[in-house]
Amino acid sequence: MIRLNLALLAAVIASAFYLVHTQYESRRLYTALDRSKAQAHKLESEHEQLQVQKRAQATPARVQGLASRQLQMRPVTPGITQYVTVFEPQAATTEGER
Repeated sequence: MIRLNLALLAAVIASAFYLVHTQYESRRLYTALDRSKAQAHKLESEHEQLQVQKRAQATPARVQGLASRQLQMRPVTPGITQYVTVFEPQAATTEGER
């Protein structure tokens, strides 16, 4: 009878330790999940902010201003347009001339 009581006591103690360990792991995982959700929310808001900045930087007026100031580009006009024609080279010799 004493052996049975000791075996049951050991099982209860082992079960209690396992329960404490499981609760600890559950809380640890919950806090990790909460931190990950907060980081995901932060990254999502930062991504939205960067998208807004990207759209602001790519406006046609800003691009044209940068092109004229920094790259010294100017609008195309027929007076400054240069046309390039490509001539196809003709074969130097043909079969009949050899």
